Amino acid sequence: MSKNILHRLSSENSLTQLNYIYSLLILAAMAFILTTAMYMQLVYSEYPCPLCLLQRVAYFGVCFGVILNLRNGYSMRYEGLTLLSTILLLIISSRQTLLDIYPRPGHEYIGSAFLGLHMPVWSIVFSILLLLAYAIRFCILGFGDYLTKSSLKSYPKTALLAGMLMWLVIVLCGLNVLSTFFQCGFSACHTFVKV
Repeated sequence: MSKNILHRLSSENSLTQLNYIYSLLILAAMAFILTTAMYMQLVYSEYPCPLCLLQRVAYFGVCFGVILNLRNGYSMRYEGLTLLSTILLLIISSRQTLLDIYPRPGHEYIGSAFLGLHMPVWSIVFSILLLLAYAIRFCILGFGDYLTKSSLKSYPKTALLAGMLMWLVIVLCGLNVLSTFFQCGFSACHTFVKV
């Protein structure tokens, strides 16, 4: 009997740690995407259009849902925020991709391609991958009490990495707010190309 209880506890402990690792991987992927977007903006002068800025807001929504899960413990509310942000990202990037297929006059430039795909198309790919990742996560982990009762502090190395990623995302968010202010000011943001 005690052997079954110990086995269950060790199994729940490993699933909890897997949950935190899963969250860290998602946060690292989002931080990489946002860092790449900022790099392209600053180095290659590819200023984001209004829909690109909305996509960044959706990416940050995903990040903050994950950060809340890491800081406050697992909650379906935070998962809901992450999933709603992912769906918002999918909608916005799909809209931009459709607009890029038939651009309006003055909006012919749609940015650089990476591996043959433009950034809004990559956002569609990432949002679909995120939805799949969460579906797989729910299938593997389910929603047990062991997820809500655990604390990231129980895993010091994971907590350290989580803290660094959280601060990176917060700094990226601040940089995006500043760059958007410098690009747009307090008025509507347009990125017309003079032909």
